[in-house]
Amino acid sequence: MGLEDKLPSGALTANLSQVAGFLLKTSMWPATFGLACCAIEMMAAGSPDFDIARYGMERFSATPRQADLLIVSGRLSQKMAPVLRQTWDQMPEPKWCISMGACASSGGMFNNYAIVQGVDHVVPVDVYLPGCPPRPQALFDAILTLHEYVVKSPLGANRVEAARAAEAAALKATPTHQMKGLLA
Repeated sequence: MGLEDKLPSGALTANLSQVAGFLLKTSMWPATFGLACCAIEMMAAGSPDFDIARYGMERFSATPRQADLLIVSGRLSQKMAPVLRQTWDQMPEPKWCISMGACASSGGMFNNYAIVQGVDHVVPVDVYLPGCPPRPQALFDAILTLHEYVVKSPLGANRVEAARAAEAAALKATPTHQMKGLLA
């Protein structure tokens, strides 16, 4: 009934935001931040058995200046937290983060002074990937979830302001190791 019916077969209609979201989704280059056993599964995702190249991500960047996706895989120690933050700050906008594994997402079984209880205390996380260690198929599911998020996210200054507001709220939140039960 609309414009699509009047166009010839094979014509595509989309707005600029949809086109930009598709281009961002299909051209993500991940920066690896492998810290523990989850990094082995992340490396396996690039092997021919699993083939991360299906998603246009076959080039794992060794420098943060050429990456727009940070995959933090494994437990994050207090000493590595400033390095993670520096890597995040060096990445160009727009940028996204996947927290891979139970240790990266919540500290895992390491509830002590040396391990950060979730990388979301250091950088804003877009997708949490559970498991110990999560398989490459789970990483692909997290990547597809992130692709859906990227396609639907707004462009321009509103996106930057929303990301900064979310990051500020996360940094102001009470760290999980300081929470004292449900009634505190």
